Amino acid sequence: MTRIKYDASLMKLMTVFEQITGTKVKDCFVDENGVTMFIVAETQIGRAIGRKGSNVRMLEKALNRKIKIVEFNPRIGEFIKNLIYPIIAKDIQENGDQVTILGQDTASKGILIGRNGKNLKNLTGIAKRHFPIQKIEVR
Repeated sequence: MTRIKYDASLMKLMTVFEQITGTKVKDCFVDENGVTMFIVAETQIGRAIGRKGSNVRMLEKALNRKIKIVEFNPRIGEFIKNLIYPIIAKDIQENGDQVTILGQDTASKGILIGRNGKNLKNLTGIAKRHFPIQKIEVR
């Protein structure tokens, strides 16, 4: 796990998120695709999203950017399932400090890996913030 540091702009995003949704943010960052991702505690995802996605729409309008809300899970396999949703993995296997995602088809594998491995690097970086892993691979 890496130590998480927030700058002033991320702190501001987290404050706005908490005011609009009424939920606590466990983690927040902007990924390489420019999407702001908020990770909320277990059981808080419904409240964070709001009825029919109202909080998501309000946040996107207030922040003027795309956002994604992900539910944290203390089991790494479940957490990764939450991160990659709506892509469905056939299986997620843990082996020491390595995690293997078995994709359903070549299209989903391609999306998980991304151009030049960008999505996979992003996913690995997020998981490393919360779990003691070294590598994620897609098969």
